[in-house]
Amino acid sequence: MPAAALKPLPTQSTAKRPVLLDLPYEPVLKRPLPAGRPRAWYVTHNRRLKAMRLAIALLDSGVYVPNQASDATIRSAAEQIGVHPPSDTTCHMVRALMRYSR
Repeated sequence: MPAAALKPLPTQSTAKRPVLLDLPYEPVLKRPLPAGRPRAWYVTHNRRLKAMRLAIALLDSGVYVPNQASDATIRSAAEQIGVHPPSDTTCHMVRALMRYSR
């Protein structure tokens, strides 16, 4: 067995730098999407991004189970983070993301 295989790999320690877990939600910088795709691709892509943002916001607020995430709860989370109210399809996608993360 080579000697390099016996040495443990270096890991990042959180003790060397502070980890702030209670920062407010801040959207990621937006980049332009690639041109030349069908319109349905852009609609689906943006819906998935919105569903992920909402799922993260719900998890941060303490809603961990899809059964707790009603349409009203998801729409109030959207209002809190400053995105347009989601459609029923997007609400369904948020619950699906929360279900598959377990």
